[in-house]
Amino acid sequence: MLKFTPILLAIAYALVMYKFSAWRTKSELDQKSSELVDPGLKALTDKMAAALDLPRIRVHLYEVEPVNGLAAPDGRIFLTRGFYQKYRAGEVTGEEMASVIAHELGHVALGHSRRRMIDFSGQNAIRAALAMILGRFLPGIGVYIANFLTTLLAARLSRNDEYEADAYASALLVKSGIGTEPQKSLFRKLEKLTGVGGGMPVWLMSHPKTGDRIAAIEKLEARWAAVAET
Repeated sequence: MLKFTPILLAIAYALVMYKFSAWRTKSELDQKSSELVDPGLKALTDKMAAALDLPRIRVHLYEVEPVNGLAAPDGRIFLTRGFYQKYRAGEVTGEEMASVIAHELGHVALGHSRRRMIDFSGQNAIRAALAMILGRFLPGIGVYIANFLTTLLAARLSRNDEYEADAYASALLVKSGIGTEPQKSLFRKLEKLTGVGGGMPVWLMSHPKTGDRIAAIEKLEARWAAVAET
């Protein structure tokens, strides 16, 4: 029984961390956000809502400066104040902002938002279990190896989610009459907008490289065009 103790402790730790992370995330978003009211963006989200046969799409403004969009585990969509300011300053178009909203809708529709919270807790549990086990055989460096391995796992899972959300967004944007060009043009701007460079090895990145994301969208477009011709 003792040899299973690290695993059982890791599972218990994962459950506690999931509950705590979900509560903390909801509390943070509730305190620092409000529904976004912008006529220009609403006209675009109404097009997407019609394509999805929904009465409306609610978007919330999260009062933090980093440029980002996010989907909460409870299904709410957020744009950060920093991102919205880029739009207001004319650095990002309304259609490009719509592509961000479509992407976050993809995370919600595909279950990524809730699963990411579970994955985060599970990865912490795996990290803790590995650290305990490897620490016995590799004192001093076992913790670092455990951290590295779980970072690789998290990055791979996150990249897969991003590709899937991109594909969902592309389909929704086309169906809405907005098209994929704003989605691709925003990707080309992201590094400058976020201030995050591309020097990190791809296997450690949580998001795919910009060129790879655009190539994946163009591959989808070619497939749709081929289907339309038949």
